[in-house]
Amino acid sequence: MKKLGSVVFACEADARAAADRWMLENHHFLLRNVRTGMISRRFDAKRGRPKKGEALDTGYLVEAEVDRNEMIIASERARLGRFVLASNDITMNGELMLQYYKGQNAVEKGFRFLKDKSFRVAEVYLKKEERIEALSMIMVLSLLIYSIAEWMLRKRLKETGETVLNQLEKPTQQPTLKWVFQKFRNINEAIIELKDSVHREIININEEQMKIIKLFGQGCEKYYI
Repeated sequence: MKKLGSVVFACEADARAAADRWMLENHHFLLRNVRTGMISRRFDAKRGRPKKGEALDTGYLVEAEVDRNEMIIASERARLGRFVLASNDITMNGELMLQYYKGQNAVEKGFRFLKDKSFRVAEVYLKKEERIEALSMIMVLSLLIYSIAEWMLRKRLKETGETVLNQLEKPTQQPTLKWVFQKFRNINEAIIELKDSVHREIININEEQMKIIKLFGQGCEKYYI
């Protein structure tokens, strides 16, 4: 509007037409109290006071007050905020459909986790279709077990009010299983052979690791205790 207000028009009709065009091009705003102001200026456009008796050119300026067009803005926000989900399953309601859609992100993150080189899994190159399908099934099952274990640990932490330390050494009830795996990397099995007997013992288990093992239940405890 500042730019429009600085333009001098030859006639009042041109000034009003320019104001109408501005409103069409800037539909997020409204012009109130639109009016035209008449000014006189030199034909040579020089600055300064004109000489006495000097002929002057008459021009017109657009003057108005600008407001936001809240109706248009609200309408466009509503349109841009609309997200359409469709399914051929007519038994599924909107809430469940949205839940499934949001769940896709967790699955995609899971596959990215499976391919993470930090787990030191060797790269595999397969050509036969059936072998690719078999590997895909193994990956899906691995991801399923990983997700269930992570969910179970977080659930038990909340139920018991316990916490584990995260990467920043701060207590959390939402650890990733990947971080828990890293916490267990220092655990070893000591094998002591004495004549006719062999004694096995798990070593280097600290208090936090024992807490995590017990949270997973007896099925996990039997491998460490």
